[in-house]
Amino acid sequence: MLKLLKTLNKKDWLCVFICAILVVFQVWLELKMPDYMSNITQLVQTKGASMNDILREGSYMLLCAFGSLVSAVIVGYFASLIAASFSLRTREKVFKKVENLSAEDIKKFSTSSLITRTTNDITQIEMLIAMGMQLMIKAPVTAVWAITKILGKSIEWSIVTAIAVLVLLITIGIIMAIVMPKFKVVQELIDKINSVTRENLSGIRVVRAFNAEEYQEEKFDKVNTKLTNQQLFNQKAFNFLSPVMYIVMYFLTLAIYFIGAILINNSNLSDKIVLFGDMIVFSSYAMQVIMAFLMLAMIFMMLPRAEVCAKRINEVLDTKSTIKNGTIKKKMPGKEGTVEFKNVSFKYPDADEYILENISFTANTGETVAFIGSTGSGKSTLINLIPRFYDATEGEVLVDGINVKEYDEEYLNNIIGYVPQKAVMFSGSILSNITYGKSINGKPSKDKVKEAIKISQAEEFVSKLKDKEKSHIAQGGTNVSGGQKQRLSIARTIARNPEIYIFDDSFSALDYKTDATLRNELKKYTKNATSLIVAQRIGTILNADKIIVLDKGKCVGIGTHKELMKKCKIYKEIALSQVTKEELENA
Repeated sequence: MLKLLKTLNKKDWLCVFICAILVVFQVWLELKMPDYMSNITQLVQTKGASMNDILREGSYMLLCAFGSLVSAVIVGYFASLIAASFSLRTREKVFKKVENLSAEDIKKFSTSSLITRTTNDITQIEMLIAMGMQLMIKAPVTAVWAITKILGKSIEWSIVTAIAVLVLLITIGIIMAIVMPKFKVVQELIDKINSVTRENLSGIRVVRAFNAEEYQEEKFDKVNTKLTNQQLFNQKAFNFLSPVMYIVMYFLTLAIYFIGAILINNSNLSDKIVLFGDMIVFSSYAMQVIMAFLMLAMIFMMLPRAEVCAKRINEVLDTKSTIKNGTIKKKMPGKEGTVEFKNVSFKYPDADEYILENISFTANTGETVAFIGSTGSGKSTLINLIPRFYDATEGEVLVDGINVKEYDEEYLNNIIGYVPQKAVMFSGSILSNITYGKSINGKPSKDKVKEAIKISQAEEFVSKLKDKEKSHIAQGGTNVSGGQKQRLSIARTIARNPEIYIFDDSFSALDYKTDATLRNELKKYTKNATSLIVAQRIGTILNADKIIVLDKGKCVGIGTHKELMKKCKIYKEIALSQVTKEELENA
């Protein structure tokens, strides 16, 4: 928790200091009121006391109450300001941190957990700061101050108060020991319920198509019931604290008055009035002590959960990315657009088996290099090593003659155009999606955008839209088809004008005619750039300058289509499974 408080700036700490002063002032005003009450009590029982004297003391009490109210309002305002400022900056820090994590690092947490940590976890701490700013300062100050005032009044009253405080401390300690470990479980269950909800929403069509609503409901109910039961347990534990507090409060009040009655009864007439006033004052101070511990109890109810949330947030912030950023921001002369793999092998950190083994090839400037193989052969994994979504376990991946690990990530991303397997659209317009992000060449011009739309074969449907390029795109591109998303995703990369194009099975949602037309147009446009294509369709890669055949993570063939048909059995089997022998011969 303390580690996260470093997020607060100088302005926030100044607000904390002001809050502390105002809280101390508020406590002083509240503890002055019993003194005035005692004076009024004595004046009422004193012969010769005037109404003006009583009204004067009453006015002082009202002024103290009003001052306390004003202080509380100001403290509440500053506390809310500090909490909001903390929440804003912490969310920014977590968001930026997640952006810089590798795909491998993100998998350690899960998407649902990261969302929960960015939203719910930070909100819990924000609530603690907003309420705790007042209570955490006020409670100990009130308790200590009130106790010091009590100690000089009566040893009997002091002992009774000490017993009451001890009972409260033991009760709070026991409840904290029981509940504290349970809050981690609660947050984990919130992650789980978010995960189930997210899975259900993203796959709602499949759920309905297979009449699996009941199965998903059972799955959700199971997690929901666990979460509810755990929260009920925690709430029951804290609910036990409230009656204990009130019992102690009533016991203490009765004990103070009982002891006071005995003391007054055994004293002479002159001391009776003083003792009666002291009893009133002591009773008020004792209640202040109890209220202080009641405030502490409220903090203790929020603190365990906030502490767990803080640890979860720090886990994200303390995670060091497995991808270390390089420093090189220039190309090697004469090597522009080249991609070279030198004895590259790759396996996931916790895996025993290699996904890729000893892969070597070179893609020269202007060439189209294609990758094909059965599902799970490592095609997508291979090209993901180029933009450093993962780093090679062994060997070297060179871009423009330099190891990708040595590049500054922003510079590397500027020279690579990546079209993912699953097209990603962001909420906004077609224009904002195509001009998305930063590029070494700057923002694409209007003409460049239109050219990209034309080459990607997106013009066919964009031109029919009412607002053309300014037409709205929903989050995830849910208002366009899969083929339209792929074409817009390709247009985004074309507009970027990189020196290396990576297409990760980016033509799979297109019909054969559109696929062929797009590739022909793309080849004309990218003749001075390097194109790397992962494909399942043999027709997509027939005319590639070089085809690399993968099988179980190993390279089993490199060559043109005709060469591979003669010498690579696996490639021939893939080709003949899709098209006839006659069609292949005529290709």
